[in-house]
Amino acid sequence: MKRLILIVPVLLAFCTFSCKKYIQQQEQNAATAAITNGLWYVSDYKQNGSDITTAFSGYLFKFDPNSTVTAFTTSITVTGQWSDNIIARTVTANFPGAGAPLVYLNETWKITDSYTDSVAANCTDTVNHTTNILQLKKQ
Repeated sequence: MKRLILIVPVLLAFCTFSCKKYIQQQEQNAATAAITNGLWYVSDYKQNGSDITTAFSGYLFKFDPNSTVTAFTTSITVTGQWSDNIIARTVTANFPGAGAPLVYLNETWKITDSYTDSVAANCTDTVNHTTNILQLKKQ
């Protein structure tokens, strides 16, 4: 009987931990599937209140499950990396060596709203001391 009393809490703790990990993994899988399915474009970008959305005109973004993101226009292709953290509700992008406008995306973005076809996020650039607001939409 004493063994059973000791085993039950351990099993409950294990099950709770396992269930939570399973749910987190399913959320991660669903988010990755939504992000990597289709092409995205910048529908809104504000830097310190100034609308610079037109700087991204013609760019499309393809997020791959291997953490690669490709930005391209009819004449330019730039490859970078991306990662997400579902628990923290963040997405990080990095286009090494990229110039404007792609360099403006090299941040960890806090997701403020998301759907299967759009994502809104913001960040504060600690280097340039700018507040940035980004919205991506699926094409």
